[in-house]
Amino acid sequence: MTLKDEFATRNFSIYGQWLGILSMILCFALGIANLFELFGHFLLIVFSILALISCFIILFIEVPLLLRICPTSATFDAAIRKVSTNYMRAATYAGMAIIQWLSLIIAASSLIAVAVVLTLTAACYALAGVKGQAFVGSKTLGGAGVAQMIV
Repeated sequence: MTLKDEFATRNFSIYGQWLGILSMILCFALGIANLFELFGHFLLIVFSILALISCFIILFIEVPLLLRICPTSATFDAAIRKVSTNYMRAATYAGMAIIQWLSLIIAASSLIAVAVVLTLTAACYALAGVKGQAFVGSKTLGGAGVAQMIV
């Protein structure tokens, strides 16, 4: 199944997974960019660090193949594996989005883009859950058997 075929299924978990990848890229790029803001508020740096932490959590949530490749602790693996349903993913992304929305209390920054995309990702996973769509992992990102082929 190609990427085009995956999007044609109209399964919101596929949309959520790809928005999650976009969220990860934005968390990384804007987290680093706001770390080096010269005239920024100190607490904004804390939110930038939280964005970077979110980036790596999203990476392991959305690319399950990495749990087999990267040496991580059993506790971390168990925590990531709990985020397997659409509702759990929606709650996780909503939590990360709320953290980034709170950064606006300190100062308006580019972290608002991270908050918006994380919110859209949470909405896609929530819609998939409400519509009763089963979670379908993108084959491009290591879902549906790619991890089993490695072992």
